Amino acid sequence: MKDEKEEKENTKTQSEEVNQEELSTEENSGSDQVEENEPNKEETEGFEAKYNEVNDKYLRLYSDFENFRRRSAKERLELVNTAGADILKSILPVIDDFERALNADKENKDAETIKEGITLVYQKLMKSLKEKGLKEMENMGESFDAEREEAIAKIPAPKKKLKGKVVDVVEKGYYLNDKILRHAKVVVGE
Repeated sequence: MKDEKEEKENTKTQSEEVNQEELSTEENSGSDQVEENEPNKEETEGFEAKYNEVNDKYLRLYSDFENFRRRSAKERLELVNTAGADILKSILPVIDDFERALNADKENKDAETIKEGITLVYQKLMKSLKEKGLKEMENMGESFDAEREEAIAKIPAPKKKLKGKVVDVVEKGYYLNDKILRHAKVVVGE
């Protein structure tokens, strides 16, 4: 009986020891979990370094974009301010010709010569503008098109075939590179 009693006590003692070991293991594993959840100093420093690197890249990218935006706005403004310079340079010789014609008009009293000079200056001006993409609209005798023409008057058509067509052009229309620059002002027959 003594052996049985000792055996029970040993078993009891062993089971208590096992329970204590389990408790201590649970406590240790709990503290390990806490340690695993809390980053150590090395990990924190790694995260901060990565954050600083990413933040620096962001700030540089943002600065580059702002500089690009400012530079583009400045270039657009310069382009708008100098957009007509090319056309004006091509018209300057025509202005010179007009000045010569005016000076020649004072000396010359022949109307036919003056008319010829003005015609030459007009042709030179139109040639310069055509080189820059200006093109006259051909409206006379064409069917009225509200997309490219503005009807300022309607008159009875002199001939039946001119009904609904352009009878007279009061102000010519122009294209600039196939885009309407100015609509023609026309008289339409009805």
